[in-house]
Amino acid sequence: MRSLSAAFAFFCVCSATLAFDGERDNDPENVRRVPREGVAVPAAVAAELTAERVALAEKIAALRARADRSITDLLPDLMIFERAVRCAVQYNEFFSPKDFNKARELLKEGHRRADLLAAGNPSWTKQAGLIVRGFISRIDQTVQPYGLVVPDTYGFDRSQPVRCDVWFHGRGETLSEVNFLWDRMKNAGRYTPADTIVLHPYGRYSNAFKFAGETDVLEALADTQRRYRVDEDRISMRGFSMGGAACWQFAVHYPDRWFAANPGAGFSETPKFLKYFQKETLRPQPWEKSLWNLYDCDRYAGNLAAVPTIAYSGEKDIQKQAADVMAEALLKKSIRLRHVIGPGMGHNIDEGSKQIIERAMSELAREGRQQPGLDQHFETHTLKYNSSGWITIDGLIEHWKPASVTLHTVLPERPDNGIQIFVRTRNVSAFSLLIPAGTFAPAAGPAEKPFISLLFNERGSQSVPELVRGEGPFSDGSATATVHLGETGGWVSGPLPPEPHQKVHGLQGPIDDAFMDTFVFVKPTGQAKHRAVSQWVDSEMRRAVTHWRRHFRGDAVVVADTDVTAEQIASANLVLWGDPSSNRVLGQIVEQLPIRWSAESIQTRRTAWDASHHVPVLIYPNPLNKKKYVVLNSSFTYRDYAYLNNARQVPMLPDWAIIDINTPAGNVWPGKVVQADFFDEGWRLK
Repeated sequence: MRSLSAAFAFFCVCSATLAFDGERDNDPENVRRVPREGVAVPAAVAAELTAERVALAEKIAALRARADRSITDLLPDLMIFERAVRCAVQYNEFFSPKDFNKARELLKEGHRRADLLAAGNPSWTKQAGLIVRGFISRIDQTVQPYGLVVPDTYGFDRSQPVRCDVWFHGRGETLSEVNFLWDRMKNAGRYTPADTIVLHPYGRYSNAFKFAGETDVLEALADTQRRYRVDEDRISMRGFSMGGAACWQFAVHYPDRWFAANPGAGFSETPKFLKYFQKETLRPQPWEKSLWNLYDCDRYAGNLAAVPTIAYSGEKDIQKQAADVMAEALLKKSIRLRHVIGPGMGHNIDEGSKQIIERAMSELAREGRQQPGLDQHFETHTLKYNSSGWITIDGLIEHWKPASVTLHTVLPERPDNGIQIFVRTRNVSAFSLLIPAGTFAPAAGPAEKPFISLLFNERGSQSVPELVRGEGPFSDGSATATVHLGETGGWVSGPLPPEPHQKVHGLQGPIDDAFMDTFVFVKPTGQAKHRAVSQWVDSEMRRAVTHWRRHFRGDAVVVADTDVTAEQIASANLVLWGDPSSNRVLGQIVEQLPIRWSAESIQTRRTAWDASHHVPVLIYPNPLNKKKYVVLNSSFTYRDYAYLNNARQVPMLPDWAIIDINTPAGNVWPGKVVQADFFDEGWRLK
């Protein structure tokens, strides 16, 4: 390992979120390339690296051919090296001549592991200290890397579960897979608590761990939990700079999963940060303002009641704004933020603050994850993030507006008197309570007597409460309840009545949501009715493939419309490029979509658009498999301008939009957006 001072110096450079951003990056017509072009690679170096990489790929193929699960399960730990060097050579992503030697060392490690695995001795799986590993992502089936710091005290006999801290790295515009792997093999990072595994997710490059980056974190954590014995009740989220932004995000969206959160600097929302830090004049479209509610953490601040949080800021750091915004939002929830401020510090962490934070984190780790209490509150703006503790929100009255469920549980003086749960809701049409075993005393008394009563009125109200019965408590002390708003507006037992389509968790939009899970690009083999449409579709699809790799470090799966398989329909979100004439799959389902598209026109609820120079983009439940999405003519919706600042990396389009392609695609929009909106909760045009 490096010395602490050297490691911290590297940490400060790599975590300087938005270090290249400033007012010069506020011109959407003049956007620098991110990442920048790499340095020229001498032909001899390229040939050398390619030969070694191909040799490693051949070893991996030979190992895969053995069809031995104990071998194939470990192949991602080799594949990360092969792919890192392949991408760096193929896409000109060596950013310094020093990177050539890094690539050589990575290939050497890949060969070493391949030889060890072939000999039946994968010793890196029992290695303490710095280790890099990989997994196959469900999004696009590419291998993705992550780093670990495994303590010397870890028992590889798996006898004792240990604490795990997830550490989010800062912004690094040159953070290729080569540079990430090299750093994770050399640098332990700022925090290495005793008896703790530290997980460093890659997050698919520099997106503040949003979208595919968010999925990457959850998959890397799941892979770590599969390979090591991690204590479920002692997992924390930590990060600095861009990583601090990610920490806020994971804390408020998944509050019941962590024993603590420790965000430092970064940003916690989009509009205030861009005005304050970037000095940007914002002119958002109405749907953009709504979509800020996906990742703006101050809108979810009440959820931090479920996860102890210790924020850090340098006294003179402009990114102190992030914690200040959250502190203000928390005060409105009657929560005071623990905010450690480094005296005189800029974008850095001082040793005194580090010690204060580490003591607090150790104390919280001893206590473990906070268990749901008798009083609970969960808030959201989307069914994408819909659960914490006992509460799962199953339906919203309207997406992207504040929604919440608040519980106050009153235990009976006598066991046979029943348990009362007072409920307040906001913008919720259905929810469930899953109360875990051991929460209550087992039920006593006649089986037909209700023991769980949900009372819907304000706590302390003198009005007669609306009552719905739950189930339990059962003999293990658990209980359940599922309720929804009835036709008359009152609460009734049971789930929402099924509709042909209904926004539910995992099937709620917007367009960008399709790219957080398995997806397939379906390219047209026919001719579009209009030449301009054909040219736009071809250009946008090629761009989508390029930018998926460049900014989410993956390889989009692309199939022809004639080759889509039943398995792909069953398992993947289908992204259909073209029009009903050129794409067979689109032609098959177009009549089942809410937007009408013919050779002459594209028709929304009130407007018809000339199909010769307009194209619809949308997300909708796939008529061929209503458990998955279909997307028309779009990849992730933020473009080059947003690459310059992580706070800009938010959805730019809602559930559907009509694009006038007479206006060329640019750095912000794919053309002129002439109409755009969300579908309602039944996936209908409003």
